[in-house]
Amino acid sequence: MISPTTEQELAEAVAAAPGALRIIGGGTTDIGKPVTGQALSVAGLSGITLYEPGALTLVARAGTPLAEIEAAAAAENQRLAFEPMDYRRLLGTSGEPTIGGVVAANISGPRRVQVGAARDHLLGVRFVDGRGAAIKNGGRVMKNVTGYDLVKLMAGSWGTLGVLSEVAFKVLPRTDVTASVLIKGLSDTDAVRAMSMALGSPFEVSGAAHDPAGPVSMLRIEGFENSVAYRARELQRLLGWAGDISVENDPDAVAARWSGVRDAAAFADRPGDVWRISVKPSDGPAIVARCAADAVLYDWGGGLIWVLVAEGTDLRARIGAFGGHATLVRATRATRAALPVFQPEPAPLAAISAGLRAKFDPRGILNPGLMG
Repeated sequence: MISPTTEQELAEAVAAAPGALRIIGGGTTDIGKPVTGQALSVAGLSGITLYEPGALTLVARAGTPLAEIEAAAAAENQRLAFEPMDYRRLLGTSGEPTIGGVVAANISGPRRVQVGAARDHLLGVRFVDGRGAAIKNGGRVMKNVTGYDLVKLMAGSWGTLGVLSEVAFKVLPRTDVTASVLIKGLSDTDAVRAMSMALGSPFEVSGAAHDPAGPVSMLRIEGFENSVAYRARELQRLLGWAGDISVENDPDAVAARWSGVRDAAAFADRPGDVWRISVKPSDGPAIVARCAADAVLYDWGGGLIWVLVAEGTDLRARIGAFGGHATLVRATRATRAALPVFQPEPAPLAAISAGLRAKFDPRGILNPGLMG
């Protein structure tokens, strides 16, 4: 395994690589088609290089453990507002998630419906492209972008365009109080309707999920104590038609509930393949009905659907054509080799993607085939 400890060493390693490289951060997010190549770990590029709480800005090397960043932010009563998912339990992996891995996969949790995805909080990146050139884009403050917005491009590129060496992002203040408004007994269709009403209301819902196994629908509210209490009451009034509504205030219970939603924890110890479907919320229940799934979880107000199916299931073939995309998150290596892991792109978009990879990785050595 190649283990650089500086950006210069990283650039030299990529430039000298005779063939394919399998990029590794903390080794916790084993998603995508299996990559054959020499392992290159960025775990040695670790440490927070700048933290200015007053400016809500933090800069860290790509291999910095996510836990280290979250602890530093918490000490200043701040947080990563997009609450990145921890894939370890679902995928059965070990190690420590890194901030570079979070950015490379654009990992975002339930609060995405309120504050946006990981890429929306990125201020700047440093990375090494497939030729071994070190590139910087963006900075330490939000600004209008002219030319190529490589910051956004790198988020979600899964290491296929460049190997991240450093990231800069904004943090936000933590909230004082968190509560969950729970609605029991709703059908999937009524749950999506309720979540859409809540998210469209002025009551600043920061999470909206539905577990058909309950069935229980969950709405999260955060802020100052009096504000949370007021908004919880107003949501109960707004959704009075939905029936059995209660408010959960215990901090530990609320935190456990939403970390469970964030990490799709209900699927973790169950056999089978796990897919995530991104779709217009109103289309979700009909698509779920075609999945014939063993378990389902709606997040992002119904815009993200986690689905558990039997091992080896080609879920896209089972669903048929739909307006959205499906990603195979957990499966055996054989299944991931046989099926497209990421939603196949329309021809015009695939041509653009291929052009970008040819530009940034002309030798095709960075995680080749991972997103195929």
